[in-house]
Amino acid sequence: MQVLVLNSGSSSLKFQLFSMPEKKILCSGLIERIGFDDAKFIFKTDKNTIEVVAAIPNHKVGLELLSKQLLDKETGIIKSSDAIDIVGHRVVHGGKHFSNTTEITQVVKEKIKALSSLAPLHNPANLEGIEVAEAIFPNAKQVAVFDTAFHQSIPEHAYKYAIPNEFLEKHNIRLYGFHGTSHKYVSEKAIEYLGKQNSKIITIHLGNGCSMTAIKNGKSIDHTLGFSPVNGLIMGTRSGDIDQSIIFHLAKKFNYSLDEINSLLQNKSGMLGLTGFSDLRDIQAGAEKGNKDCKLALQMNAYRIKKYIGSYAAIMNGLDAIVFTAGIGENSPEMRQRVCEDLDYLGIILDINKNQVRPDKLTVVSTDASKVKVLVIPTNEELEIAKQSMELFEN
Repeated sequence: MQVLVLNSGSSSLKFQLFSMPEKKILCSGLIERIGFDDAKFIFKTDKNTIEVVAAIPNHKVGLELLSKQLLDKETGIIKSSDAIDIVGHRVVHGGKHFSNTTEITQVVKEKIKALSSLAPLHNPANLEGIEVAEAIFPNAKQVAVFDTAFHQSIPEHAYKYAIPNEFLEKHNIRLYGFHGTSHKYVSEKAIEYLGKQNSKIITIHLGNGCSMTAIKNGKSIDHTLGFSPVNGLIMGTRSGDIDQSIIFHLAKKFNYSLDEINSLLQNKSGMLGLTGFSDLRDIQAGAEKGNKDCKLALQMNAYRIKKYIGSYAAIMNGLDAIVFTAGIGENSPEMRQRVCEDLDYLGIILDINKNQVRPDKLTVVSTDASKVKVLVIPTNEELEIAKQSMELFEN
């Protein structure tokens, strides 16, 4: 069985084609910096690595480029679109409707679309991927794996907001949580490494979108993103936590409309608003050249992460490991060092030499004396999506 997995992020698209159940990767790749003139398309097989730098204005153009490459007579990997049995899609927001992996129907698509206002950077891209995939692979089963599913275990006292009860009871306004596929995958790897089911772990997913999860005994019990994926940590273009009275101040004092405020907090804030750059590589380069805005933004970013580490260690009454994952978490020794500085009181001691890695497997970057293990675990949301997609049709 061949399963194509599409993982659409806010500014990226990761893909892998698996032969299942043996988990063999037939091809893989990435489209990054979607929306920029210098977007990069990378396509890898056992025989070839193809890289293209071009303007990719949106996810639809990126997916069309991928499909063309998959079917290329010389460097492609499939001869016909019928070779794909299942297309598994990452979908960010499932709301109250979806707590499990689901075969995509017209009704499912309508519900994903209806939730776009809660995840405007993601659900539209996810839905676009589904519709393009349906056209390109008409005979394949289309499956949605929801970011929110892993966080269904968060208890009511953590997911409920302190607003009138009717907003939860009638309108399902609550914390949902995101990046669940990633947090689930890396936490299971961490638990396997620790060799203990009764564990207390904080997973730190740092990419263009960022989130943290408190995971006790393998279950998500709290998470930094909430009703929508905009609060919590400082992100590429999203603000993270702010005082909500700022929203009313912008509307009353500066005559911002609600749509303008939404766009400001979703698309123009975070690291972009602080520095003019949304890509951490550009920000680190600016900081090295003495750019004060870039230096401060990195400090703010790390500070916010440290606050949540302390918070989650408190609610779990202890900590066995912290896990860094995703594009920044896996590939930025500098950010990991900034986060782990001055956390020795919690038993977190980073080994500076071990930390100078961009690993392709689970790697310990803490010292031998560190009571809390600091792990870098490359996430593999695509494999997790492929497994869940295949299992849907086995049951």
